Amino acid sequence: MKLTGGCYCGEVRYECEGEPLMRGECHCRECQHITGGAENLFLAMPAAGFRYTKGEPKRFTRTDIPNAVTREFCGTCGAPLTTRAPALPQGVIVKVGSMDDTSLFEGPQVVMWTSDAPKFHQFPEGVPAFPKFPGA
Repeated sequence: MKLTGGCYCGEVRYECEGEPLMRGECHCRECQHITGGAENLFLAMPAAGFRYTKGEPKRFTRTDIPNAVTREFCGTCGAPLTTRAPALPQGVIVKVGSMDDTSLFEGPQVVMWTSDAPKFHQFPEGVPAFPKFPGA
């Protein structure tokens, strides 16, 4: 699979190739902050096949929690682009909203952190769901 994407204002662009490692939906509190209150839809892609083709994102990593992820976003428009997670060093977590063709997502294979989801969040039927990260 090959996909392209970028931020809302167009200052940061990326492309990546490879077979997706996971298609997911996360309801953790951190993702709710990033999305403005909704769940986070993502496609984990191989890091080796990912590169920025225009601009450079801003990065943020919390220093007050263990194993914090690094979020990459546009410094101009603020659009979330990717997450780099210590638990997935071989992957880049691409935000579905940043993809040029969101139909490549095809829906989640797994739903995680349902324990953090507010009552108004809905989970897709027939998709395995976990109160935390699968296997944790």
